Amino acid sequence: MTAVPHEVDLLIVGAGPTGLFAAYYAGFRGMSVAVVDALPEPGGQVTAMYPEKMIFDVAGFPEVRGRDLVSALVKQAGQYDPIYLLGRPATDLSDVDGSLLVGVGAEEVRAGAVLITAGIGEFTPRPLPAGGDWVGRGVVHFIPELAVHSGHDVVVIGGGDSAFDWALALHPVARSVTLVHRRTRFRAHPGLVSKVEDLGIPLIVPAEVAEIRGDDTGVYEVEIEVGGEQRQVLPAQTVVAALGFTADLGPIEKWGLELEKRSILVDSTMRTNRARVYAAGDVAAYPGKVKLIATGFGEAATAVNNIAVELNPDAHLFPGHSSNAG
Repeated sequence: MTAVPHEVDLLIVGAGPTGLFAAYYAGFRGMSVAVVDALPEPGGQVTAMYPEKMIFDVAGFPEVRGRDLVSALVKQAGQYDPIYLLGRPATDLSDVDGSLLVGVGAEEVRAGAVLITAGIGEFTPRPLPAGGDWVGRGVVHFIPELAVHSGHDVVVIGGGDSAFDWALALHPVARSVTLVHRRTRFRAHPGLVSKVEDLGIPLIVPAEVAEIRGDDTGVYEVEIEVGGEQRQVLPAQTVVAALGFTADLGPIEKWGLELEKRSILVDSTMRTNRARVYAAGDVAAYPGKVKLIATGFGEAATAVNNIAVELNPDAHLFPGHSSNAG
């Protein structure tokens, strides 16, 4: 049998905001914790997709930058020294001698319970048809650091929330920002559209990218087709392809869990149909679910408290308020 290098009370699959808060709360409840994620850094979708964007719907913060929220959550969880197993996916799950055994890359983790906080799962950006040869050389899908694009002419392609978010985030640092969308109507929230319009950021619609041109140093211009007839050339050292992404749960889909589309069905305790396996955050589904970071935080606490009782029937479901712990 393969050696088991890690034995913990709780294995959390997914290091996004919900998983990080769950790591803190499980530590608060006296559990040993390991956190696994296929991404190389904690923060999940926030770190990978919008670390520099402001988040406005986290309780207690009128606004908070994605990177700063993740940093604070890591610090909060760090009080209880969780083990981080990053850059490696959770693969198989099996029941062994009253515990759960989870493959994590080339290793295995034995846990009393598993909490899945995998968000939208493994996601892959939708490609820009004309931009394939320039990905990484001017064409980007995400922007980990705004400063890298300081002084650039930026063309953002897309009409959803992400496209408008990037346009707003880049406007203070770029030389110019232009948004191009293939339809006259946008999927983005009307409030975001209004903010972009109020800043005078050009919106070119309906238009599609015909060609991206560059040299050994990278992209230098984008040719777009407007209204199916007119051609227009825009200077660009950065092209943001904000066309959405495809996502799936990867190996988790084979864990024998009851699924609904790309979500895991849970009950009011956040328990799945499989013993000692729970789910919280965007990956969890139940009637009336609202997918917000704030919702995930509450679900994490609910799951952890119920896990505490399942692992130790003598434990109390509600441990009291953290403000009394001192």
